[in-house]
Order: sequence, then structure tokens, then C-alpha cells
Amino acid sequence: MNDGTVADILLSAKTIALVGASDNPARPSYRVMAYLLTQGYQVIPVSPKLAGKTLQGQTVYAALADIPVKIDMVDVFRHSDAAWEVAQDAIAIHAGILWLQIGVINEQAAVLAKESGLQVVMDRCPKIEIPRLGLEKPH
Repeated sequence: MNDGTVADILLSAKTIALVGASDNPARPSYRVMAYLLTQGYQVIPVSPKLAGKTLQGQTVYAALADIPVKIDMVDVFRHSDAAWEVAQDAIAIHAGILWLQIGVINEQAAVLAKESGLQVVMDRCPKIEIPRLGLEKPH
């Protein structure tokens, strides 16, 4: 995927569901969520074990289907083998973008999502891509 497309995705997304959210500040998902919040995105954490709690000021949901607002992008912090199920869930809620984090590589999930009309970014991190592409907002 070229840089222009990645930039367009990052500029168009406003509401991000972060699947695999963690309350551990040492985890990449925690740091990426914090960063995306500083960049003005609405970030909704998804974690069955933290559901109903608040994480970085945001209500945590158990599943994508439980989120009461429209999701633009599903950002996946799960093992590659879980990406297929997350892709199915992203399709079911009519998300526009499936973003698989660095190290989350699942070609079948990517094909499924693309065939269902989603844009797919795989093996990249928005916390890296935003400043690299010159899209960072001062915070």
C-alpha cells in the first residue's frame, strides 16, 4: 500500500475501535491508544476482560458489535490467527478500514475484508505512520 493511500486512510478515519486494548501502560496497545487520543481521534477500546471499565477516559466494550457508534477503523492488537474473526466482526459492523498492527499478518483476513469493501492496512502502526507521513498534530 502506498503512502498516499495510508495518509488518506489516517485523515478520513475519525472513530477508531482498538481491538486488544490493554490497561498495562507497558503494552503497545496502551501507548498507541494514548497517542491516537492526542491526535484527535475518538478511540474506543475493545477488550472482553476490561469491558465496562474505563481506559484512558474511554468506556471499554467487550466486542465490536457492542459499540453504539459508527466505527471508521478497526485497529487490531491481537495475534495474527485472531485477525480472521476480527475481520468478520469489522465487516458485520460496516467499518470502513481494517488496520492490522505491526506483526499482525493474516492474508486471508485481508482478502476477506477487501472483498467486503474495507480498506486494509497490514503490518503497520498508525503511531509510526502519522508522524512519518507528516500528519502529526501538535499536542
